[in-house]
This record gives sequence, structure tokens and C-alpha cells, in this order.
Amino acid sequence: MSRERCAVGFTIKSGWAAAVLIGGPAGAPSRLDCRRVEISDPEIPDATQPYHAGFGAARDSGDELKRLVSSVKSFGRKSVRALLNDYEKRGALRGAGVVCGSLIDPKTIGNDHIRIHAMEGQLFRTVVIDAAEASGLKCEVLRERYLYAAAARSLKKPEAAIRKMVGEIGRGIDGGWRAEQQAAAVSAWMLLS
Repeated sequence: MSRERCAVGFTIKSGWAAAVLIGGPAGAPSRLDCRRVEISDPEIPDATQPYHAGFGAARDSGDELKRLVSSVKSFGRKSVRALLNDYEKRGALRGAGVVCGSLIDPKTIGNDHIRIHAMEGQLFRTVVIDAAEASGLKCEVLRERYLYAAAARSLKKPEAAIRKMVGEIGRGIDGGWRAEQQAAAVSAWMLLS
């Protein structure tokens, strides 16, 4: 008996990611699971923004920053691998889509506060990518801003049809079907095609 083809999508946030497992054929995808996966340890509140020392200020690059970044890498990889192990039991994972706000190299950003956010985004997405690749999955990294245009090309459907199908996929979710969940679903759906 063959296992259902499926793919997972992640939308990266500060210290966590929305994860959505999509299965079935690309022409008729279905939501198999939707949840929040913690990337930073909830027991270490500063780990959700490890590069921040306060509003707009960068944390000094000392032992505290190293400890926080190390904790994010360790906790996040374990958390994502546990999720992927659970998903692998549900079907044959084809890959992982990773949706993020920006792919800009933080070193190229002049504004300190924006650079801090870019460093955190880079850290969190790298943790998810590393965990997925360590689990043997191919990763596709997509910018949120261009996601639906990329999906239209990949799935050979108009953006409006994709948005409608994603809305249908999310019906019945407790707490609603938020933008980050929808984006994660789109990235996973693209991997089914």
C-alpha cells in the first residue's frame, strides 16, 4: 500500500513558525494538519528576539547572545525534527516550503533596528531549513511578498483560484485560518505539483 504524497509548509515568525501539512494530488490538495511549531524555547523569553537588547537596540555580541542563539538552534531543530517525524508517519513527505518576509543579507542593511530583525529572520528560517534538510527533505524558500505569483506559475492556476482553494483548505480550523497558515499551505501545495 502506497502512502499519501504530502508536503509541509512553514511561515517563519519571531521564535515560531506556522506549519501546515498538505496532502493529495496537486489538483485537489487537502489539509492534513495545521499547527504552531516553537523555534525558540518558551522557557527563555529573550530567545524569541535574541539579537534585541531592548526596543531598537542590538544585544552586545557576548556570551548572552551566544547562549540565546545556541538555545534557538538547539531547541528549534529538535522541535522541527519532532514535527517532521510526526508528519512522516502520516504520509510520504516530498519536501518543505519555507515562507519568510525577506531574504536580504542582514550585513547589507544600514539601519540597526531593521538589521536586527533581518538577523533574527535569517536565524529562524535557517533553523527550520537545517532541520528539514537533516530529515532528508528538499527545501524551497519563498518570499511572502511574491508567494502567490510564484504559486500561479508553479500550479498553472490564476492567483484568485489559488486563494479560493486555500480558503477552502482552511475551513473548520479552530481559531481561524490566518495569513501565515495560508502562506504555509500555499508553499506546501506547490511542492505537490
